[in-house]
Amino acid sequence: MARDSAGVSLATLASQLGVSEETMLAWESDRAEPNPSALVKMSALFGVSPIWLMTGAGDGPGEDSDERALDAVRNELSRLRAAHQEIGQLIEATTRQIERLDHQIRLRNVSKDVAH
Repeated sequence: MARDSAGVSLATLASQLGVSEETMLAWESDRAEPNPSALVKMSALFGVSPIWLMTGAGDGPGEDSDERALDAVRNELSRLRAAHQEIGQLIEATTRQIERLDHQIRLRNVSKDVAH
């Protein structure tokens, strides 16, 4: 049920649609059908098509959000790969800096040893 998937209480949805809880229960138990404007409002609230609300066919709750979640994870992976590459470059630059400083210190120490 779309309302349950969205985590919306019966009272909250009834209030948002301007109907009684009894009317909502009748719609949910197929004892009555919402008017077209209520159907369109509900489909917008749940992010589903009116056809899905009426028949269960088409894009339902979670299907589109699963795709969005997958896209978000792919984007995060891309960001992590870029960060990984940048960190690798920073590690290489730091390693070269350490090697250069180490070389300078050794040369200085050799010069001191020769002078003494």
